Amino acid sequence: MALSKIQRSGLGFAFLGVFLFSASLPMTKLALRGYDPLFTAFARPLIALIIALPLMVRARALSLPRNLWRPVIFTTLGAVFGWPILIALALQRSTSAHIAVIAAVMPLVTALTAVIKYRRHPGTSFWIASSLGTILLVLFALSRGGAKGENGIADILTIFAVIASAICYVEGAALTQQMPGWQVISWVVIFGSPLSLVGALLVFVHTHTHYTFHISALLGLLGIGFSSMYLGFFAWYRGLKDLGVAHGSQVQQLQAIMTLGWAALFLNERITLGTVLAACGIVLCVLWALRTSRSD
Repeated sequence: MALSKIQRSGLGFAFLGVFLFSASLPMTKLALRGYDPLFTAFARPLIALIIALPLMVRARALSLPRNLWRPVIFTTLGAVFGWPILIALALQRSTSAHIAVIAAVMPLVTALTAVIKYRRHPGTSFWIASSLGTILLVLFALSRGGAKGENGIADILTIFAVIASAICYVEGAALTQQMPGWQVISWVVIFGSPLSLVGALLVFVHTHTHYTFHISALLGLLGIGFSSMYLGFFAWYRGLKDLGVAHGSQVQQLQAIMTLGWAALFLNERITLGTVLAACGIVLCVLWALRTSRSD
């Protein structure tokens, strides 16, 4: 089935969101050079608030209907606290390559979460394409050294981080039926900021003497705050709205490939023929999944 005009637009937005998210793990790893894992997690929404609050004030959108509080809170728990805290703690214990292997199942988990929430199934072809893409992504991550840095605690933390992220994607996408995606993530940041402020201050007071300041760590922290925590969600929620959560989530299979692009650009990592072939295979699986019957 060919993609409609709205779906093609959604694909572009989802791609842009994943592009911005793709630098999240490297930037978090950079931030950990100079900051405690919990501090990086609590600081993210506070940095994002610098953009979110002025935009909401300008749009005169600082009024949230009572019936939307519950889904906003659930989205906040996953986007502001669940994923950032758990993944930072996991990265402290393992390599980003190994974490990427576990996190590779996120598109599939997001699709399953959407099916459970909406009780509508995308079809057999979708699940075959999604599963094959996930398998290729895991094999790709393993070939990049993802078998190194094994740590049972890190694996468990990453699994729960993936679940938290999937829930926030699905709940947040549902909210885009009530308001624009940028307002969804803005409310998420606003709801999460008070507790984040308290947490950031407490953690910083108790840990700042254990770390040495690095400009790269500060840049990494600002990156995950502005890009991963906020700007990426602008496009991502719009993409999930137009494509459907289950189908839109499959675009995230491209994230690992994009992360390699960041590494090649800033860290001079070499792109091998195997990387190119894996990228082609994953892209084909994503396109296959997107062309299956959309019912979510």
